[in-house]
Amino acid sequence: MNFGDCLLRVRRTAPLVHAVTNYVTAGAVADLLTAAGARPVMADDPREAPEITARAAGLCLNLGTPHQETLRTMLTSGEQAARLGRPILLDPVGIGGSGHRAHMARRLLSTLPLTAIRGNITEIKALVSPAAREEGVDASPRDAVGEGQTGQAMEQLAGPARQLGAILAATGAIDLVTDGSRGYIIRNGHPRMGRLSGTGCQLSALMTAFLAACPDASLEAAAAAVCMMGLAGEAAAGRLRPGEGIMTYRIYLMDAIDTMTAEQLEEGANVETWTRTASPICTD
Repeated sequence: MNFGDCLLRVRRTAPLVHAVTNYVTAGAVADLLTAAGARPVMADDPREAPEITARAAGLCLNLGTPHQETLRTMLTSGEQAARLGRPILLDPVGIGGSGHRAHMARRLLSTLPLTAIRGNITEIKALVSPAAREEGVDASPRDAVGEGQTGQAMEQLAGPARQLGAILAATGAIDLVTDGSRGYIIRNGHPRMGRLSGTGCQLSALMTAFLAACPDASLEAAAAAVCMMGLAGEAAAGRLRPGEGIMTYRIYLMDAIDTMTAEQLEEGANVETWTRTASPICTD
């Protein structure tokens, strides 16, 4: 399935996405899902969350503002999604910033059959390496993946992806998406996206919608969502005029998501495919 077909499925099926997300970006997440053609629903009370999840096509779990009640909601919602065979995506926001976040993420990781995990490269490293630490929720410059490091970075992600049985998406200036055997290196996006709060949360929800609409092509669906967000960022930057700043950029970004066609996504995707190479056999 190509990326354009993935978008067509989202628009045709309008999947209901239950986003247990953080209060900082909840409105932005709901707006983006609607613009993309999906339908958002947000319930964080554990007394109703499983029932909401049962009616949804996909579940997005976001650790942006974690507390114990959130963990209870995420676990019960995740168990419901698992029983029904619905995709579950985890966004481990700022996982390396505190032991509380790390505990919650690893509890979810050990309990739920996650379909995908999306975060910046620092968050993904902290998730798979307990010793990693970070400040805030932004990717650390020391973790940035340069042009000469993409192959090595993909190999490093492939092992955890296979071990977890989940798609790993490490997003940044260069985006990496892999299921452990195959993957995509994506070079869409614009630096202004990093100045907007919530673009990562929005992308996680968008990816959940794509996974829900394309259960038979999960890797392509995840990569298509990443490309769509990046292309929208490029289109928004291209519309800016002198005197227009970051809030205008946010509006243009949403417009680009709303108006993007399958043909634009397919033609504009700046993608390199990747396949894991077998590790060499070492002999003494």
